[in-house]
Amino acid sequence: MRVDEFRAGLRAWLDEHDLTPGADHTLEGQMRQFRRVSRALYDADWMRYGWPEEVGGLGGPAVLRAIVGEEVVGRRLAEPGPYSMLEVLTPTMIDYAPPELAAEMVPRLLRGEEQWCQGFSEPGAGSDLASLTTRAVRDGDHWIVNGQKVWTSFAQFSTRCILLTRTGPAHLNHDGITAFFVDLDTPGITIRPLRTMHGVDEFCEVYYDDVVVPSNRMLGRPGDGWRLAMDLLPFERSTCFWQRIAYLYSRFDALIAEVADGPRHGGHDEFELGATYLALHTLRCRSRATQHRLGGGARLGPDTSIDKVLLAAAEQRLYDTVRDVLPGVLELDDTPWRSEYLYSRASTLYGGTAEIQRNIIARRLLDLGKE
Repeated sequence: MRVDEFRAGLRAWLDEHDLTPGADHTLEGQMRQFRRVSRALYDADWMRYGWPEEVGGLGGPAVLRAIVGEEVVGRRLAEPGPYSMLEVLTPTMIDYAPPELAAEMVPRLLRGEEQWCQGFSEPGAGSDLASLTTRAVRDGDHWIVNGQKVWTSFAQFSTRCILLTRTGPAHLNHDGITAFFVDLDTPGITIRPLRTMHGVDEFCEVYYDDVVVPSNRMLGRPGDGWRLAMDLLPFERSTCFWQRIAYLYSRFDALIAEVADGPRHGGHDEFELGATYLALHTLRCRSRATQHRLGGGARLGPDTSIDKVLLAAAEQRLYDTVRDVLPGVLELDDTPWRSEYLYSRASTLYGGTAEIQRNIIARRLLDLGKE
């Protein structure tokens, strides 16, 4: 199927099926809406394109699923955060889970029957992920997990978690890390939402106290956890942004409409809006190139740090422009612009800090060494 024909067919289907969100704009309401949209898209086969047939997909290039995300999020039928987890976690399950486990679980995620989360960061191991201390100890046919994770997005709504643990001695560093696919209703797991400065409890602390995980829930082999993380993080820093870019463009269009209806401030507004459009367009061009590399069979790697730096710059530029061309709106009016502006401050932190990404670019892409 040609890409343009696929997009036209999807647009026609979305025009004919009303998936407009309801009045509940809380995080819980957004999660319900995402499940609703996912179920409708999966049952109509749209959500199955771009994924392998062995996990319930219909095959075809990855760009097809990027188009689905772009159209859905661009129309504001679903929020980009929950949607992005599909692009981050599904490839990991396909590549590392036992085939029968992936075949059983992936359709549940794609259809919206379940939400999953990613248990990587810890209080003392964020950007320095190799220093994680959550430990799994073998006990017969099971592993016993103890530790704490933090900044786990949507954990309170999730059924399962892709969890990084340490199974080898600390001196092994990367080689002592192992990943598991953990059911979050297992006894010993405590989830505590964290309310951020933008007023939403999207992130959570997750505690594991003598949690029993079957050996057949290991992803890969003992010690494969670091390799899994290095394969997962490029998706977190690139392909999942396609949906967020569509979201940012929709907010840019809304900003232009508000500026057009408000008082004029001369050439300053035009300059700010033009610079914002340039940042968004640069990001989209880079993301498009990444999609085509993925479609060509390339394995994503450190080059996706460029995508992450461009996303953070474009997102903060957009909301800085809101502050500049809509004077007083952020400070005085209780509108979505305020919470979105506050959330945008974290764009240089989530998915790997801007400093870490620039170090990766300098050392691994430009070969500039450690200093």
